[in-house]
Amino acid sequence: MEDIQTSEFKKSCANCGAELKFKPGSHKLNCEYCGYEEFIEQTKSSFEELELEHYLKIVGENAYTETIELLHCKNCGANQHVEENYKSLSCVYCGEPLIREDVEKEGWILPGAVLPFTLDDTKARSTFKSWVNGLWFAPNKLKRAALDPESIHGLYIPYWTFDANLFATYQGKRGDYYYETQRYRTKNGTRTRQVRKTKWSSASGTVNGFIDDILINASEKKRREIPSKIARWNLNELVVFNSKYLSGFVTEKYTISLKEGHHQSFQEAKQIANTWIRQDIGGDTQRIHHADIKLSNETFKHILLPVYISSYSYGGKEYSFYINGQSGSISGTRPYSFWKIFFLVLFVIVVIGAIAIFVQ
Repeated sequence: MEDIQTSEFKKSCANCGAELKFKPGSHKLNCEYCGYEEFIEQTKSSFEELELEHYLKIVGENAYTETIELLHCKNCGANQHVEENYKSLSCVYCGEPLIREDVEKEGWILPGAVLPFTLDDTKARSTFKSWVNGLWFAPNKLKRAALDPESIHGLYIPYWTFDANLFATYQGKRGDYYYETQRYRTKNGTRTRQVRKTKWSSASGTVNGFIDDILINASEKKRREIPSKIARWNLNELVVFNSKYLSGFVTEKYTISLKEGHHQSFQEAKQIANTWIRQDIGGDTQRIHHADIKLSNETFKHILLPVYISSYSYGGKEYSFYINGQSGSISGTRPYSFWKIFFLVLFVIVVIGAIAIFVQ
């Protein structure tokens, strides 16, 4: 079994032989030792939308087109491909130590596109530090972690995207509001008020359109969900997949199969169809009694999206902080220092007591 350092994605410097790493915000590989830079050749063709029906029927949910070297975290289950030549390895999600000798080769559907990092790790650490410093009652241990250069890692997260033509027929009702004057009695006599009512009328019809890029997190698990606040990327910046963009970063393999991802995307498509139907019915409110939704010409892509992540344990609980590797937005769960809160409450009580004594 090969060592993780001999990954097929590792690139060596042509000048000094050291490991080249992707330089965020560019299309270059950079050597940290001698400064040598190598351009990542850009393909002229666009990334390919793969026919979904072929993959689901011919190769099913275990489909793959290439192999990748992975380290499996025995604590949280994350499957991670490590490009960077770490002195010590730990899971980016839970901090559990990873053993190089446990590396395994697994098949995966080759990514069709990647969204390269635009933030480098220096900017990411600065963003994380500023965020932590703005947290009230944050433990000192957390603030020290924000200064640790090893506490934050760049991670490519796998997503499925699905496109399709949507056609739906529906039956429902359209509701239009109107108001009636109602009289009611009070202690001071009779008064009137306006009461809103709804006039319902039958509605039916069809809607159709193209659904572009339904995004499904392919590694989604409850203990490591990506906060919705940072899970927003400009997919217009996607480039054709090139393994050189992975150099110096961790890449997670999808744990949600293509089949399951497609099932989730259909639920999203239903929500989109219901929105279109309500718009088509019009009025002030709507009821949908029945909708027959059909998708055609379905295609998909496996893409990789950039995130910086820092995992932290405090009080026996795990906390994770995420930074969008493209926009720099940050979010996460945070611990509170019991002692900082305790001493603040104690200080307030003392101050109030002193004021009371002074007034007396």
